[in-house]
Amino acid sequence: MRKRCYTIAFCLSLVIGAATAPVSSAQDRLSEAVGAAEEGHWEKTLIEGDTDDPLQIELDNRGRVFYIQRWGQLNVYDPKAGYSHEAAKFDAFVLQTHGMHGFALDPDFARNGYIYVYYSPRTKDVNRLSRVTFDNFTNTVNMASEKVLLEFFSQREINAHEGGGMDFDSHGNLYLATGDNTDPCCEGYAPIDERPGRQNQDAQRTSANTDDLRGKILRVHPEADGTYTVPNGNLFPPGTEKTRPEIWVMGLRNPYRLHVDRTNDWVYWGEVGPDAQDDNVARGPMGYDEFNIAKAAGNFGWPLCIGRNRPYVEYDFTTGTSGQPYDCDGGPTNNSPNNTGLTKLPPAQPAWLPYPYRVSPEWPQLGTGGRLAVGGPTYHYNPDLDSETKVPESYDNTTFIADWTRNAMFEVRNDAAGNVASVNRFLPDMTFLRPIDMEIGPDGALYVVEWGTNYGGSGRGDPNWDSGIYRLDYVRPGERAPIARATATPSSGHAPLTVRFGNQSTDPDAGQALTYAWDFDGDGTTDSTEANPSHTFTTDGTHRVRLTVADPTGRRTPVYVTVTVGNTAPRLELTTPLDGQVFDWEVPIQYTLAVSDLDGTVDCDQPLTRGGVGHMRQVHPVSQNRGCAGELTPHIVAGHEPKDNLTYVLDASYTDDGTPALTATDRVTLQPRHKEAEHYSRQSGTRVVNNSEGNGAGLVSGISNGDWLSVTPVNLKDVSSIGFRVASAANGGTIELRQGNPDGPLLGSVAVPVTGGGQNWTVVSAPVTDPGVTHELFVVAKGGSGDLFNLDWFEFGG
Repeated sequence: MRKRCYTIAFCLSLVIGAATAPVSSAQDRLSEAVGAAEEGHWEKTLIEGDTDDPLQIELDNRGRVFYIQRWGQLNVYDPKAGYSHEAAKFDAFVLQTHGMHGFALDPDFARNGYIYVYYSPRTKDVNRLSRVTFDNFTNTVNMASEKVLLEFFSQREINAHEGGGMDFDSHGNLYLATGDNTDPCCEGYAPIDERPGRQNQDAQRTSANTDDLRGKILRVHPEADGTYTVPNGNLFPPGTEKTRPEIWVMGLRNPYRLHVDRTNDWVYWGEVGPDAQDDNVARGPMGYDEFNIAKAAGNFGWPLCIGRNRPYVEYDFTTGTSGQPYDCDGGPTNNSPNNTGLTKLPPAQPAWLPYPYRVSPEWPQLGTGGRLAVGGPTYHYNPDLDSETKVPESYDNTTFIADWTRNAMFEVRNDAAGNVASVNRFLPDMTFLRPIDMEIGPDGALYVVEWGTNYGGSGRGDPNWDSGIYRLDYVRPGERAPIARATATPSSGHAPLTVRFGNQSTDPDAGQALTYAWDFDGDGTTDSTEANPSHTFTTDGTHRVRLTVADPTGRRTPVYVTVTVGNTAPRLELTTPLDGQVFDWEVPIQYTLAVSDLDGTVDCDQPLTRGGVGHMRQVHPVSQNRGCAGELTPHIVAGHEPKDNLTYVLDASYTDDGTPALTATDRVTLQPRHKEAEHYSRQSGTRVVNNSEGNGAGLVSGISNGDWLSVTPVNLKDVSSIGFRVASAANGGTIELRQGNPDGPLLGSVAVPVTGGGQNWTVVSAPVTDPGVTHELFVVAKGGSGDLFNLDWFEFGG
């Protein structure tokens, strides 16, 4: 069965990054105070948990949740029925970033049933914008109704960007965001490689090409006959030589997602940026993700400009020589031989809210680490809307944004001109697993799609188990829905299979009696009202069991568990290396698997183990082997450096040959021997500042008595000592290493001397004791008053 966490209310998340900068204005202080006061009123309610690679949602005026999944599905969740069904399956080509990309409901959907979809068709190397018709009688899409509005070439040779956000404005114009369809190459700087045969590494042929629809936001007006017209006000008037009239915004890399504020028709989107982590005089600026706003048509610069109009440098990849920076403000010149459009481009527009990997000096509230900007909706409070769960008035005129990699959502308070007044973390104590889309529903509640923890998404033996669709309800005490949790033991086996169902549901409003309704066969009827029933399954197949938990006010929450009959799931464990062990780059790692299957003999040629570089909750695959034992060598992937926040991750899986086939998985995360101190998992009392040595790394500062940072997972097998690079201006102190918590068992300690300056460095070493288990390792500061020392890095010895 799916190993899904249904912890819906407040789960503590690990906040990775520097401490939030001091509040700098009265408005910031007010927004933080309001957020803190209201946070206890928010509840995260699971809408649909049986998802796999969900990408985008739309809600109609009946409250139905429509959502697409990468593999071609268009599904509908009906709140009255309490479950989802597949309304359509598009013949999508799924590889890397190709598949389903985006969709939108027609503004007059209640009458005409029109749905617009953007996807990669399997039979043609294009990305396609189509219209289909949804039948309210059958609750399905009539696939014969598909009318193709627009197609354009999309290369499928290498991994690229396809975009996919879609939305309508108040005049019925449809906006479609398209990616640059270009290799994220070139050491994380501008992909402007003009060498023959390298056209897929040159975004000047797409994003900066006025005659190409890739790397753009298109604006068209769909017509009733399945065609479209071009509205006035796009970037290039119809008939302009070497241009496409559909272009509203150009110069984009991977716009993700797109939302239109229909009160003023301003277009908001997140822009996923490149990976360079330092400025380079020969190439240009470090990578930035961007949140952007377009009030009118324009050029946003990629791949010639980024951030607040920071120019890249024209670079000759053949000779390795640099030319001049591009003229962002005056209008950059696209002289690539791969360009079929205009040479002189419109002036570039600066980003609305750019931010790098490290702490942003403008917006430190965004934190640090990997980046993947996801744009969201702008909320407008409606005092006349009768809804118990609508977002409160204190969020009026707030734009919600998210970062997919940082597992975080943010609230941006805007002034009347659309300028950023403040940025704050939204519900920092709530867990979000790679938020990928957000919408405000007709009930005024905020809906969120979570991609789940699996970076690469679904595939054989590697499913995206913990994805889901949630509603964030603003509720007052006495008005909160139950928190539903359920388990099945066993979750697989042969008929007749007797399963014991466990119920760990709770009510946040203490003192209310909960009732339970179990549906074992998925027909919508109640088969048991016991809290912890048993049921015997006699037919083979996959059984989706639903538990609905209700309180006396009528509020109810569903939760699902899956039982497989006809096959018993295999078991798999990565026995070596141990989770949290230390590794060295370029040194082979021996691994062993323990695999068993009650239904048959395990073929040891079949288990698959993948090795990948972990970077801020992403895993970049490096290599893979089949077998119950083997060897993988950790390599640093392009665009990353040893000073980055890197781990090495082994993912093992085994799929049996039963019917239905079942998969067992296991994962271990290994820690590099050398680790920059700012790459902690958690901290208390410290802050991150730049290292004056100019190597792009940071350091942990502001360390006083009792402050700590932690790293997890850690296993000290074969580690005899840990060295620390430290500096102390006046006080010195002691570093204590503790297991599990800041007051946990002492594993080692070392004195920190006074070095005469906050960046006058020395290295001290603490002998350590291996507790024999994987744990969270705490580095705790002890000493007198004031700042004790700074910490640059630490290194596992042995």
